[in-house]
Amino acid sequence: MKARLIMDPAESPDGKKLAFSAMTHLYTMDLSSGKPQRLTGESAHEFQPAWSPDGKSLVYVTWSSAGGQLWRIPAAGGTPVPLSKSLAVYSNPAWSPDGTKIVLLRGNAYDRENSTFDGGQTENADLIWIPADGGDANLILPARGAGGPHFTNDQDRIYVYTPQGLVSLRYDGTDRRTHLVVKGQGLYFFEEPVPADDIVPSPDGQWVLAHVMNQLYVIAMPVVGGEAPTVNVTSPAVPTKRLTDIGADYFAWADDGKTITWAVGASLFREPLSAVSFEPPKDEKKEGDKKDADAKDADKKDAASQTADAKKDEKKDEKKEEKKLKEQEKDVQEIAVDLEFPRKTPKGTIVLRGATVVTMKGDEVLKNADIVVENNRIKSVGAKGSVPGGAKVFDVSGKTIVPGFVDTHAHWTEIRRGILDTQNWSFLANLAYGVTAGLDVQTGTNDMFAYQDLVDSGDILGLRAFSTGPGVFSDNNFQSAEEVKGVLTKYRKYYRTHNIKSYVVGNRKQRQYMVEASKELEMMPTTEGALDLKLNLTHVIDGFHGNEHTLPITPLYNDVIQVFAKSGIAETPTLIVNYGGPFGEDYWFENSEVHDNAKLNHFMPHRVIDQRTKRRQGWFRKDEYEFPKLAAQMTKLERAGGLVGVGSHGEMQGIGYHWELWMLASGGMTPLEVLRCATVNGSKIIGRPADLGSIEPGKLADLVIMDKSPLDDIHNTNTIHWVMKNGELFEGDTLNQVWPEQKKLEPLWFWSNYDVPKPGEPLRYGKTAQP
Repeated sequence: MKARLIMDPAESPDGKKLAFSAMTHLYTMDLSSGKPQRLTGESAHEFQPAWSPDGKSLVYVTWSSAGGQLWRIPAAGGTPVPLSKSLAVYSNPAWSPDGTKIVLLRGNAYDRENSTFDGGQTENADLIWIPADGGDANLILPARGAGGPHFTNDQDRIYVYTPQGLVSLRYDGTDRRTHLVVKGQGLYFFEEPVPADDIVPSPDGQWVLAHVMNQLYVIAMPVVGGEAPTVNVTSPAVPTKRLTDIGADYFAWADDGKTITWAVGASLFREPLSAVSFEPPKDEKKEGDKKDADAKDADKKDAASQTADAKKDEKKDEKKEEKKLKEQEKDVQEIAVDLEFPRKTPKGTIVLRGATVVTMKGDEVLKNADIVVENNRIKSVGAKGSVPGGAKVFDVSGKTIVPGFVDTHAHWTEIRRGILDTQNWSFLANLAYGVTAGLDVQTGTNDMFAYQDLVDSGDILGLRAFSTGPGVFSDNNFQSAEEVKGVLTKYRKYYRTHNIKSYVVGNRKQRQYMVEASKELEMMPTTEGALDLKLNLTHVIDGFHGNEHTLPITPLYNDVIQVFAKSGIAETPTLIVNYGGPFGEDYWFENSEVHDNAKLNHFMPHRVIDQRTKRRQGWFRKDEYEFPKLAAQMTKLERAGGLVGVGSHGEMQGIGYHWELWMLASGGMTPLEVLRCATVNGSKIIGRPADLGSIEPGKLADLVIMDKSPLDDIHNTNTIHWVMKNGELFEGDTLNQVWPEQKKLEPLWFWSNYDVPKPGEPLRYGKTAQP
């Protein structure tokens, strides 16, 4: 497998080497030879390298469940030396121009671990500096949302990007100056332009790089007195040039400001600043001028000549070369970083003997069957037979086995971003509850692709973490299918995903651009109707692959059901956050014990459980819930041949998926129909039917083994005894591995923070005194 991302790439001052983090480790690479090498031999997880001004050293940060540190290492390799004296969340290190100080952000490790969402640094972070040789941290000021520090040639000032714009200040936090505000179009519900995501000044202070509207721009820094100027990239008053059509994950200045660099996926792009032209191409005309010219020409021609000209134009269009992306222009250099790692594939043969097997091959149910798994794939399934030589026979008599569950609308929002955390409890919770594969349909950042690689390589344990990456929104303001194709190239070519989330990208024409470009790139666009059934219907008619969330009107009559069924569009209702009434999840918080659930406490930090189970906002009568009515419409759709999936929306990792299964059943689906939605339908919706979704020879060995049959009672899906994922067998309650190795799950950081309850018992907080 190839790494999808190089994270925080930094070019050396002499322009000869590149440093970056990939698969949680630090690498350097000669830009001329293109062969990445590990810089350290450490097992620590290393991120965000920064070069010293003389190019002889690098600093970087690490992270583990114990906390993070700042380190320094010779650029040629060697033994890293810690510079920080205490554990914390360190991020975004930058050397001062004189090489004597490291300026960076420092946050609270406890807050990072216990937050339900992480943006790479904690909300209470401070901007600090540490001597380049190590020592005490010196507070500059509380960051209050400021991003990572940068420097120009002015040695006495630190630049940071804040919600108020690009700001500079002194080392003691005084003399704050706001230099520039950059804005662009926001999402459809923003009436006014919104600030850029980040701004980085050039070393000479004459230019800035700004990431706005999902693209990278270079902008001349206005020199004015008084209030900081605002530059809107859609109508700039200073020289401004968009550098990308695909986008940029990371960007920086190199060669003392002579070169602009940016990265997408595992590729680095370089463009000389001198090659950037701020004049429009000579062959471009203003749209209005072109229309006027066309109108005058038309007045001079008769109908016959117009027809002839139209035919000529058609021939010209056929011969016209496809427009190049900005990244393909002659002055732009692309350097692909090729990092390959072995894909985790267990070795050995195991026979699961004696269970009832719901194969999901039609309505097939096999009694007292054998499933033979060789390495990570199913070799055979059928009646009890001879045992292959060297195989282990594993007795599962009395159990029921179904294919691994597929979550078609997941959100693993609890991942740690930027600085990755290999103790990814959201992945573990899902796997323990039988969800062996899922599709996160809007990840916010590109970090999910790194986590997917870490699972595939076996560096971390978890479900098959497919994703769309960050959603594509209306702030792109697409004007053609070609523009959409540029943005989608980032996902298809560089992130290597065929799934994409089109999130209310604009008007109907813009949505059709999305479908057109997706078809050309062989991608599967899914979308959502934002509580508008008319919008949902246009998604069906225009050819989207999927539609997310409930159809907000009941009942649905046969005409609507047939349009959905015949089109082949996938529908994932996410009843757990249904439209039209109280969320379905509230029913389960009210009517089942969630807070004291022993299994849930084993895989989810207790502070997170407290947040989600205590002092909830609403309490509802049972007859107020709408999910049974909404589920009944899904029953109609499933029986009409439609493609219905199961999505838990990341509301309560693991157990939430079972709530969704049970709510689907409340609408009249049989247990087998619900299981079909959870397995074979799910595999089709996420685009992996050849490998997942049923128990058949040749498919990946993802299985859920239950003590009780869900065919008797769908609520028995939560009687999981073992889970097999990729041919490895785990205990459902603990994720201790039992095949092909026998080993316990690595202790999670939060296990020591509270008393783990026994099944059926509440948490014990020790002796308490009544007031």
